[in-house]
Amino acid sequence: MQIKEAQEIVDQWIKEYGVRYFNELTNLAMLTEEVGEVARIIARRYGEQSEKESDKGKDLGDEFADVLFVLICLANQTGVDLTKALKKNLDKKTGRDSLRHKENSKLK
Repeated sequence: MQIKEAQEIVDQWIKEYGVRYFNELTNLAMLTEEVGEVARIIARRYGEQSEKESDKGKDLGDEFADVLFVLICLANQTGVDLTKALKKNLDKKTGRDSLRHKENSKLK
């Protein structure tokens, strides 16, 4: 699935099942909540915190998808073409960081 297609699918889902988009501030709060759920799993599964029984069955991929869904909602609401935005961002990073990481002794 292409990013543009994902944006169209989410928009259609909202129109068919979600009635309407939540407002941008609500979606921002929801995005923060979903990122927190990803952080909780990673901190316990891959970090130093012990994983609680209630967290062991949680699907990290599903939590990433929740983040992506709300992010796409926000992009759709604000008129952001994520394909163009990501390409532009990668160009910026490439121009700025093309040698920085290769020359970073901490990464060797």
